[in-house]
Amino acid sequence: MAIQAVIFDFGGVITSSPFEAFARYEAQRGLPHGFIRTVNATNPDSNAWARLERSEISTAQFDAAFRAEALSLGHDVPGGDVLPLLAGEARPGMVAALGICKAAFKVGCITNNVASEDDIGWGPSVKHILTAFDHVIESAKAGLRKPDPRIYLMMCEALNVPPEACVYLDDLGINCKPAAALGMTAIKVTSEAQALADLAAATGLRFTSQPDR
Repeated sequence: MAIQAVIFDFGGVITSSPFEAFARYEAQRGLPHGFIRTVNATNPDSNAWARLERSEISTAQFDAAFRAEALSLGHDVPGGDVLPLLAGEARPGMVAALGICKAAFKVGCITNNVASEDDIGWGPSVKHILTAFDHVIESAKAGLRKPDPRIYLMMCEALNVPPEACVYLDDLGINCKPAAALGMTAIKVTSEAQALADLAAATGLRFTSQPDR
């Protein structure tokens, strides 16, 4: 089926990965590399992170709940320290690719986020990017978060396209799997250059910042 829509994750795709900020924080605090991701991966459907992204708890409650989970794994990390690490910097090549995709297809964004963007330090320039999408689904507003298959189907319904006609980009394999299972062309993003190359292959588009092969 011909591609009709390109659906993007936000953090780690349009912006730099929060994992980079996690790693810097861990190095500064003498924590094991990957510790924050380990906390987030423990009981992933019911932990503090998941509940915050579904707006089931406040950021103040998250601060204490995440800290308790971190302490149970051997290190003291307040949740309030983690939230500002999520902001990231816009990737110019991906922002440009979004515009090119929009000229040819419908474009959507599915992002697991928190209710208060001020808590993660999104500036006006990052928030402005969200206005370029035809439709945005935020977990904190929808009450669902990836990898729940329903959130992908919500986007398909909003864009009025079948899953088989969509390309989906995300930096987490766990979020790509349900998209692929629904029939989407899923691209796991590991770098800007790789994402642009794979997106070009999937859509037939040419991106100006895509490196020559």
